[in-house]
Amino acid sequence: MKWKLALGVCDKKVPAKFKDKFYRVTVCLAMLYGAEYWPVKNSHIQKLKMAEMRMLRWMCRLTKGDRVRNETIREKVRVTSVEDKMREVRLRWFRHVMRGTDTSVRRCEKLALDGFRRGRGRLKKY
Repeated sequence: MKWKLALGVCDKKVPAKFKDKFYRVTVCLAMLYGAEYWPVKNSHIQKLKMAEMRMLRWMCRLTKGDRVRNETIREKVRVTSVEDKMREVRLRWFRHVMRGTDTSVRRCEKLALDGFRRGRGRLKKY
């Protein structure tokens, strides 16, 4: 879906229920695509939070100058924070990995590297 076609989401005539559904179906999924594999830092989480709140404020037609708290905006749109969603996705992936019997991740976990020494010097390109 092209974003310019979605500009009507911010219209006053569009009900909040539709805006909420649009946010969950398109924006959240796009922001968290592949989040279970990311090596997440606090700076990444902070940037995602800021982007999420910018989009939610835009949907509610609010600005930072209106001085409305983030929690009240989330309650109005009925969404949870992106940090909670990311944690849920990562835990779901972790349970999937741990449940597997002989997946490649489990095999790598069982490898013993006792007595293994890396050679000196620069690594060779293959």
